[in-house]
Amino acid sequence: MDSLWSAADAASQVEFYAEQGIGKDLALRTYTSRLLGKDPQLVMHGGGNTSVKTQMRRFDGVLVDVLCVKGSGWDLATIEPAGLPAVELAPLQLLRDRERLSDEDMVRFLRLSLLDPDAPNPSVETLLHAYLPHKVVDHAHALAVLAISDQPDGEERCADLYGDRFAIVPWVMPGFELSKVTAAAVDANPDVEGVILHKHGIFTFGDTAQQSYERMIAAVDDAEKFIATKPRKIFNATVLPDQLASVADVAPIIRGTCAEKPANGIPKRQIADFRSSNSIRAFVDGESLVGYATRGVVTPDHVIRTKQKPLIVPPPVRGELDHFTTRVIESVGRFRAQYEAYFEVNNKLTGGGKTPLDSMPRVVLVPGIGLFGLGKSAKDAAVAADLAEATIETITMAESVGAFDVISDAELFEMEYWSLEQAKLGKTQELPLARQIAMVTGAAGAIGAAICDEFSNAGAAIVALDSNVEKLAALETVLRGPYLPIRCDVTNTDEVRHAFDRACETFGGLDILVSNAGAAWQGPIGEFDDNILRESFELNFFAHQSVAKNAVRVMRAQDTGGVLLFNASKQAINPGVDFGAYGLPKAATLFLARQYALEYGHLNIRSNVVNADRIRSGLLTDSFIESRARMRDTTKEDYMHGNLLGVEVEATDVAKAFLHQALQLKTTGDVTTVDGGNIAAVLR
Repeated sequence: MDSLWSAADAASQVEFYAEQGIGKDLALRTYTSRLLGKDPQLVMHGGGNTSVKTQMRRFDGVLVDVLCVKGSGWDLATIEPAGLPAVELAPLQLLRDRERLSDEDMVRFLRLSLLDPDAPNPSVETLLHAYLPHKVVDHAHALAVLAISDQPDGEERCADLYGDRFAIVPWVMPGFELSKVTAAAVDANPDVEGVILHKHGIFTFGDTAQQSYERMIAAVDDAEKFIATKPRKIFNATVLPDQLASVADVAPIIRGTCAEKPANGIPKRQIADFRSSNSIRAFVDGESLVGYATRGVVTPDHVIRTKQKPLIVPPPVRGELDHFTTRVIESVGRFRAQYEAYFEVNNKLTGGGKTPLDSMPRVVLVPGIGLFGLGKSAKDAAVAADLAEATIETITMAESVGAFDVISDAELFEMEYWSLEQAKLGKTQELPLARQIAMVTGAAGAIGAAICDEFSNAGAAIVALDSNVEKLAALETVLRGPYLPIRCDVTNTDEVRHAFDRACETFGGLDILVSNAGAAWQGPIGEFDDNILRESFELNFFAHQSVAKNAVRVMRAQDTGGVLLFNASKQAINPGVDFGAYGLPKAATLFLARQYALEYGHLNIRSNVVNADRIRSGLLTDSFIESRARMRDTTKEDYMHGNLLGVEVEATDVAKAFLHQALQLKTTGDVTTVDGGNIAAVLR
């Protein structure tokens, strides 16, 4: 591992932050924190913490010694000075003489000591940073160091590697006790460059940000070089079936089985993030996978993101997906039972009173395929998958050195259910379409883009299909959440199947389909070219059938219900002159939607229609509006306002109607008109 310190970059950061009134100490602390944070071999997804001791003025103008330490919710990779809140140092150091300090009292005291009462909560390791005498302190969960520490004799191995350069501290639960134990170890060895926390991580420190950072890099480099002297662990491969099912077929089964399904209510789904590589496959294809993959997490900090172990399912055989589904259901059942037993046993050992977390897995290992990270959002799923990859790398290194070993279940339970650790996850209220995946066809058009925007704002991950790649790319810049653009001609069944496969590979499946793509042709129906009429039916009817059929296939595999939403048109009920080539297939689509409602309601798959009229879009262009207005002997403005309410209906109105239908869990076979009021198009 090489140092990324650059004197020029450091000086530039000092100059940049000086213009904002931020001192050199905090500027350099921010700079090296980012150097640590952007290397996944050192820290990942909010892990680790850093600090610097400096001086600042209190609100009363008095210059005081402070500790600027990483704040809750900040990631070292992108941290700013605001993410290192200043805590007055003297009061913290007085606490060291106390025998005990509850977590709740510690948090309250830290907040009382903040210079800025609006700053984020300081790190749970703040007291540890405060009790060390050094100006700059860094803490990381370096994978190479963990590989050596995560051994039955890890303390001895670390002592052999680092000699008297590092103090070795046995596993102690983070918080007040760990801060005192670590400080005592450094007091007994005042010349050390850092501390190895057994099966937890590494601290380094120094007089400057550069010195502490480069000590960290040197220590990790030593570990990496030591591991490189050992033959890399080769896991004996298991015998796999000749024909394995595809990721696209497997993902919805995994995702659906790992969703909580209350008897009455919304399924508590998860988003999936699939990963595979040579190293992942070597790991998950090992014949002893259960033995080495289920011992625990490589550092206790990961447990809140990945659970204490992964779910392992059998390899999926092509053509035998029903059997695979049964096996996955059984595996998830065992996983949940084991987790619930783990909770019951350890909750009693700690005096009871804990509320169990959900028992669903967060990482799924599939021999022959790879791994899935699961989470309530695409971001959380990616975090779980990233940590699973890091775990695979660490275990592989640990097994090369010796035998991977972790803290006990009781110790891990204490960490998982530690209130300060759970606080890292936050308790924000979920958006109405959170945990759901929505596919929109014709997404680049005015109505399609409005639908994508509306559903994205409601929390859904968006899969956008359109033939216009440039407009799809532009749409990404305005959406708030996860987005997968796919170039697709919805009249091409192969491209449609590929698009659904991509959605399953990327997010794990599908919950909402908005079949919106369409186009209009004009002319008297008795004089219409049959080939053009067939072309209209391909886009305005058969394409709806194609995407709906694929959506049902995925939804059935998930077994968590879903909803099909079709953009028909008022033409389906109230045909217009010279508009038959458009209205006829739209009428068929209306009845197609009802057929899906009829045949798949027992699977909790709903099917609804929006009938819109006169929406400015790629279909209803200015020239088209002028043509239709002329046909009705009226002005363009009167044509667009020609409804009972006398208003122009916009694309966002259609999008809101679709969102309403997506949220109505007990409505199917519905037709919602969005036309400002047209009696001739009213169904009842």
